[in-house]
Amino acid sequence: MTAIDRQSLIYDWNTTRKPAAARPTGIQFDDETLRDGLQSPSAIDPSLETKIELIHLMERLGIQTADVGLPGAGARAREHITRLVREMAPLKIKANVACRTLVGDIAPVVDVAQATGQPVEVCAFIGSSPIRQYAENWEFDTMLKLVRESVGFAVKNGLPCMFVTEDTTRADPDQVRALYMTAIEAGAKRICVCDTCGHATPDGVRALVGFVCGIVKESGVDVGVDWHGHRDRGMGLANSLAALEAGATRIHATALGVGERAGNTEMDLLLVNLRLLGWIDNDLAVLGDYVRLASKAIGVPLPSNYPVFGTDAFETGTGVHAAAVIKAFKKGDAWLANRVYSGVPADMVGLEQVIKIGPMSGKSNVIWFLEKHGLEASDGAVDSVLQLAKATPRLLTDKEILAAARG
Repeated sequence: MTAIDRQSLIYDWNTTRKPAAARPTGIQFDDETLRDGLQSPSAIDPSLETKIELIHLMERLGIQTADVGLPGAGARAREHITRLVREMAPLKIKANVACRTLVGDIAPVVDVAQATGQPVEVCAFIGSSPIRQYAENWEFDTMLKLVRESVGFAVKNGLPCMFVTEDTTRADPDQVRALYMTAIEAGAKRICVCDTCGHATPDGVRALVGFVCGIVKESGVDVGVDWHGHRDRGMGLANSLAALEAGATRIHATALGVGERAGNTEMDLLLVNLRLLGWIDNDLAVLGDYVRLASKAIGVPLPSNYPVFGTDAFETGTGVHAAAVIKAFKKGDAWLANRVYSGVPADMVGLEQVIKIGPMSGKSNVIWFLEKHGLEASDGAVDSVLQLAKATPRLLTDKEILAAARG
C-alpha cells in the first residue's frame, strides 16, 4: 500500500480549520517535573540518581530546558540543583530554577553558576492577580520595584532571566503590561504567562497570549513568550495547544501532569499530540520509559486508562474492535493495525497493539491469541476458551486462556 493510499484512509478533520502555514514552528519545552511536579501533595522527592536518569530521558526526547528546583528550599535542594547543572553541562538540555522576585532568592543561583561554570536560567516569579495582591497586602509600586531589582540583579550577574507572572489568567491587563515591560526593560529575555489556578479556557488563553505577544512587539525587544498551565478544570493540554497557536514559543509541562493540586499540562501527552499534529518531529521511542520512571520515582500511580501509556491504552478484548486489528495484522500491515482502531499509533511511542479475551470477545480474539502462542486453534479449544470468557466478568489472564485451550 502506497503512502498516498494510506493518506486517503483517514480524513483528518483536525487539520481543516487552519492552513499549514499557520502552524507554530520552533516549539520549545520546559520540563517542570523536578520542580512543580514535586510540589504535588502526593509526590516523593526522588533520589539524585533518579533525577539524573530523568534528565537524560528528557534529553533524548528533545526537551530544551528543565526546571531543576527551588534554590530557596534548602541545602538538599541546592545540592541537587548543583549536581544536576553539572550533569547537564555537556547535554543540549539546559537547567533553570524557580525564584521569587527577591535578590536573596537569586543570589544562591549566582553561586551555582560560578561553581559549575554554567549560566543557569533564573525563573523569577511574582503573583500578579488583584486577588493575590489583596490577600498578600502588596502595593503595586513595590511589586514593580522588586521586579526591577531582581531581574536586574540576575542580568548583572550574567544569568539569563525569565520573568514569570503567577495567576496571569486572572490579572488586570494594564498591570500585566506594566509588569512585563518593567521586566523587559530590566533585561529579561523571556516572559512567562501562567494559569496558576487552572482558571483559563482555550479562548481565554488565545486572548491573553495574543495580548502578551502584543506587549513584546510593543517593547521592540526579542523576548520569548512561555506558557505555564495547570489543569484544575481539566484543560491543561488544550490550553497549551491554544497558547502555541496564539504565539507562545515555549511550553511548560510535567510527566503525567503531576504538580500542585490537580497538576499541570502532561508533557508526555503534549509531545504525542504535537507529533500527531505534525508540529514537531521529536523521536518519542523512550517516552514510555520517561513516564514509567517518573511515576515510580515520584510515587504517582499510572492509571490503567491513562492515554497512551496506561495498560489499557492499546489493549482490547472487544470482539468487533479486535477483529479489525487482527484483519489489519493479517494483511501484513503494521501501519494499518496501529491505526484502524487507535487515534495514536502504538509504534510511535515504542508500544504495540494487544488483543485480550473477555466476556465481549469473539472467536477471532481466541484464534489470534492461540496462534500467537503456538497452539492449534481447533474448534474445541476456541469454544472452551470462549465459554470461560463469557462466564467471567473480566479479561482472562494468559494462564487461564492456555489452561482452557489445553483442557
